[in-house]
Amino acid sequence: MEEMEEELKCPVCGSFYREPIILPCSHNICQACARNILVQTPESESPQSRRASGSGVSDYDYLDLDKMSLYSEADSGYGSYGGFASAPTTPCQKSPNGVRVFPPAMPPPATHLSPALAPVPRNSCITCPQCHRSLILDDRGLRGFPKNRVLEGVIDRYQQSKAAALKCQLCEKAPKEATVMCEQCDVFYCDPCRLRCHPPRGPLAKHRLVPPAQGRVSRRLSPRKVSTCTDHELENHSMYCVQCKMPVCYQCLEEGKHSSHEVKALGAMWKLHKSQLSQALNGLSDRAKEAKEFLVQLRNMVQQIQENSVEFEACLVAQCDALIDALNRRKAQLLARVNKEHEHKLKVVRDQISHCTVKLRQTTGLMEYCLEVIKENDPSGFLQISDALIRRVHLTEDQWGKGTLTPRMTTDFDLSLDNSPLLQSIHQLDFVQMKIPATPILQLEECCTHNNSATLSWKQPPLSTVPADGYILELDDGNGGQFREVYVGKETMCTVDGLHFNSTYNARIKAFNKTGVSQYSKTLVLQTSEDTDSEEQTVPFPVSSERLPLRRMSPFSSTLNLQPSFPRRSYFDFRPSPHQLSLHSSLQSLNAPVAWFAFDPGSAHSDIIFSNDNLTVTCSSYDDRVVLGKTGFSKGVHYWELTVDRYDNHPDPAFGVARIDVMKDVMLGKDDKAWAMYVDNNRSWFMHNNSHTNRTEGGITKGATIGILLDLNRKTLTFFINDEQQGPIAFENVEGLFFPAVSLNRNVQVTLHTGLPVPDCYSSRASIA
Repeated sequence: MEEMEEELKCPVCGSFYREPIILPCSHNICQACARNILVQTPESESPQSRRASGSGVSDYDYLDLDKMSLYSEADSGYGSYGGFASAPTTPCQKSPNGVRVFPPAMPPPATHLSPALAPVPRNSCITCPQCHRSLILDDRGLRGFPKNRVLEGVIDRYQQSKAAALKCQLCEKAPKEATVMCEQCDVFYCDPCRLRCHPPRGPLAKHRLVPPAQGRVSRRLSPRKVSTCTDHELENHSMYCVQCKMPVCYQCLEEGKHSSHEVKALGAMWKLHKSQLSQALNGLSDRAKEAKEFLVQLRNMVQQIQENSVEFEACLVAQCDALIDALNRRKAQLLARVNKEHEHKLKVVRDQISHCTVKLRQTTGLMEYCLEVIKENDPSGFLQISDALIRRVHLTEDQWGKGTLTPRMTTDFDLSLDNSPLLQSIHQLDFVQMKIPATPILQLEECCTHNNSATLSWKQPPLSTVPADGYILELDDGNGGQFREVYVGKETMCTVDGLHFNSTYNARIKAFNKTGVSQYSKTLVLQTSEDTDSEEQTVPFPVSSERLPLRRMSPFSSTLNLQPSFPRRSYFDFRPSPHQLSLHSSLQSLNAPVAWFAFDPGSAHSDIIFSNDNLTVTCSSYDDRVVLGKTGFSKGVHYWELTVDRYDNHPDPAFGVARIDVMKDVMLGKDDKAWAMYVDNNRSWFMHNNSHTNRTEGGITKGATIGILLDLNRKTLTFFINDEQQGPIAFENVEGLFFPAVSLNRNVQVTLHTGLPVPDCYSSRASIA
């Protein structure tokens, strides 16, 4: 109930309503507050003068707001009447809620009458503090406004529900705790207010003062005050005027202005309006519930924003740290180059210093020796060595003159770091607004079926501003399995062929760009036809639905195929057998389809080598590598064979079926996504999830034929070698979507043969069973 408290407070004083009255604009105000905001109008604008001139017909005359401005946001704290030069200006002050309160021009005489009975100045005007509609009071003054007894009752119940102590009702600022209550005045007083406003003398001496708690009980037990007519104060309301939308008494109907109006019983209208209010509250309650859920969503968004902010900041720090690490690594590389250049220069200079030092020592020694020889006085002895010394001196001088005294290395480093591109990149480093495309919309009016195909069409939402780089169409296996991508490209239309008959498929589409992938579209349900002999038909989609069944024709084969009419990526391929109709008539009891397919280079290991239109495969590695067929099976009976074209050094290839996500770099059957038989030149084993079972004698050589029979009606997998069944039924309880699979190495080459009938031996056993 605390959220309701603002509804129970007066817009002028900011406290709970005390004796609230209802203004003609339907807003409420305390009687005392109404007196405080009264303003006296000029005599020419009084109701009497207006009636005398024939310009007024209402008991409450609203002033022309173009002529009056009591609540101007730009004024200086004074309210005045515009257009009346003789009107006095009355200074005003603001209430606790910001509403300007106009005190009376002269202090009122001391009186103990209630605000409603106190005299009101003639020609007074009151302005609603909430909607600012102004009106001039008639001779009845404030007594002409009805009292809101319902609001008083609500406030009484609300205050009784509060456990806090009762407060004084006359304190102007912070209400003090009440000490007494006057039963006659029905007011709670604190001691100062009781001495000032309720002195124990005169008529007030006969009033009974009780403790606040007892006063609360007596107020709660006192009978509810009956609302009386504002025009006839001694009469209670008994009827409701439909035209004026207000309760009236019987005298108002006989002699008042309501005598010609339509009236209804007060009780009936009370119940009717209660019902209408309850119905209106139901709608408001729904909006409030939605608002609460929306607030929960916003609070969750706050939490999500905080979490995303932390995550994004961590990502940003990691990215900047990575840039800093890269810069530090480059810095270390550049410093290494500088150090290398530094060492090279020092080595060259030091080598030149060493060389020059040796030569200088030799030159100095020669010079000193020659000086000593010159000092000798023996001419013959001097002439014997002088020629040789002269030649040595000239030779030494020539050696110093051949660039010996020129530095071999400069002191400058001939390196200049070009950092301007990096600085420019750093300055341009900024966030990119990440926007993913909107969810595509399936155009059901353009989706249709024709014979053995279903065409799907989609588009971007009309108001989407984010472009899509392409679309991804996904389809399940018709057996409630996982979705698979069947098309990735820029086109907005795709045709799917070769679906299972009497099966239900789910299709969905999403868009993508460089930023990310959109949400999936609504799921479209494709229901294939049960009648395989029906005439050709085309079925459009006339209505929009979130899950719409699509009736269409279906082939006898249970393979899934995509045949686009324009370039796009396909995971499926189906080539119908020329013997399909005759085979179907002879094998319809087995529901055995005849499918043509090849190996799939798109899903194979990179070491697999394809030839012969992807029907022959070998491997470039000595390790086992896996290759799958293009066609996936989930229903029916399917048989295919592989012939061994090359078999060297007795390897052990594996043959069988697998899921689309099988491991491609190990032998088939090593994980739980494959069911296989691996065989060498002497014997074979069955293997699934790296579990080896049923060793059987008899191997393969060059020219041998291995047959694989997948019976999804009975959920079994059987192997044949040279038209003879190899061991018992290899695996049982196999269900789901399976692809033909082979694992081999470079010592083996095999060729695939499809579109084959079921072996006679198995057909005979199936007919007997």
